[in-house]
Amino acid sequence: MTVMFQYILDFVEKYLALPKVYLSDVIEVFIITVIVYYVMLWFKRTRAWVIFKGLIVLVLFLIIAAIFNLSTILWIANRTLSVGIIAIVIIFQPELRRALEDLGNKNIVFNIFKNTDSELGRFSDRSMEEIVRATLELAKAKTGALIVIEQENDLSRYDETGIVLDSTISSQLLINIFEHNTPLHDGAVLIRNDRISSATCYLPLSENLALSKDLGTRHRAGVGVSEVTDSFVIIVSEETGSISIASQGKLIRYADAAILKNELIKVQNKTVPKEKKNRISKRRGQNEVESEKNLDDDN
Repeated sequence: MTVMFQYILDFVEKYLALPKVYLSDVIEVFIITVIVYYVMLWFKRTRAWVIFKGLIVLVLFLIIAAIFNLSTILWIANRTLSVGIIAIVIIFQPELRRALEDLGNKNIVFNIFKNTDSELGRFSDRSMEEIVRATLELAKAKTGALIVIEQENDLSRYDETGIVLDSTISSQLLINIFEHNTPLHDGAVLIRNDRISSATCYLPLSENLALSKDLGTRHRAGVGVSEVTDSFVIIVSEETGSISIASQGKLIRYADAAILKNELIKVQNKTVPKEKKNRISKRRGQNEVESEKNLDDDN
């Protein structure tokens, strides 16, 4: 019995005993956490994740080649490994530079501990109404417009090509920006969170050959930026006054006010508090009961 008890104590001391934690250990854990957080944020907000998935596919091919002993593929991989590391740095050069710039410009501690959930979402209901109102007025007057709404992917590289405004979202301002013969009417307007960030921004054109030939540069620019980012783009045709929506490389043409508002609600990504959700659910339940009661009375 004593031998068994001693064996248990030795096992606990050897495998289950908690190590001593020093201040240096806490600092190391904090630094590693910050680095991992910013790497994940960097992948999330840039196109690096798409490129990284391509690299994962290549690694899987190499693993399969190693399992089946495909000597030719392994020989090519060994000869190109050193060059491949340099190529990765070159491929990710814009994203790496942007990540280092963000790391130097932002308050690291504040960004980690701040609460990212917002009842307003990416923009408030008032801003959404102003965007819809401006779009309908521009379409009615057949004034060409290109409005880009930032979501998760950072659009700073396009922001830098335009003129910084950093103003409150209002229909009057959006209409005035795209008015003919004004200094800011050419190019795109970029909206970030609840602000008009900049105007006259230049966007990449789509190379999708499946797009209709009657679409002009404005539509191709809107689809182009939605192909390389997750941005939401509103396009107003100068020729027909029709409203189009570009998202994830796809174009929705001839959208009306209801479609535009529904899509903006999705982009808004509004967080509803639990108390409000419960009230909404309760109200829906009462409405359903009242509807069933009215049907019974009619019968």
